[in-house]
Amino acid sequence: MYKVFVNEKKLLVSKHPENLEKELKYESFTTLEIALDLLENTSAQELNIFGENIEEIWKEFQGLFRIIEAAGGLVNNPQGDILFIKRLGKWDLPKGKMEKGESREESAVREIEEETGLRDVELIRFINTTYHIYIERNGEKILKCTHWFEMSFSGEDTSKPQIEEGITEVAWKNTSQIENEVFPSTFKNIKLIVREFWDSQPK
Repeated sequence: MYKVFVNEKKLLVSKHPENLEKELKYESFTTLEIALDLLENTSAQELNIFGENIEEIWKEFQGLFRIIEAAGGLVNNPQGDILFIKRLGKWDLPKGKMEKGESREESAVREIEEETGLRDVELIRFINTTYHIYIERNGEKILKCTHWFEMSFSGEDTSKPQIEEGITEVAWKNTSQIENEVFPSTFKNIKLIVREFWDSQPK
């Protein structure tokens, strides 16, 4: 199953119907174009494309876009807080585009250190990949795939925002602050990956 966000609206690609607001059985390439049109130009908030050969559908879907790969992380401290950045008035997790020749892991660590000013973050494990679509000023459609990793940090807190990247704040947030401050002012795929991370933790 693949979850993609189109202007904060949810597009789900799955094998079976998922009982969302709108459902389209995959018939051909045209199904994908209709789905995107519905999400971009109507009030529909969520849509499910379903079909048996999900990998084939996903490959065709990717073919509609230029793909940009990025990597980032959920950085924990010993108190169990998560590190967030604020950019353009929204809370976000540190992440950025992968550079040529970099592995996902190398890219995630580099971006976190650049955007937050921390040093010696320790990479623990891969969490998941999130997808969102946006349109460049030249009209080109981009599918951004962000690979997320769990990381830990226990050194001296040298965090400071990377101002030249438009980041205005770097802050550690506990669970209550995330629910009450971050979630009302962030993106749906950030909520998705944080909740997935929480669900994976030992109870």
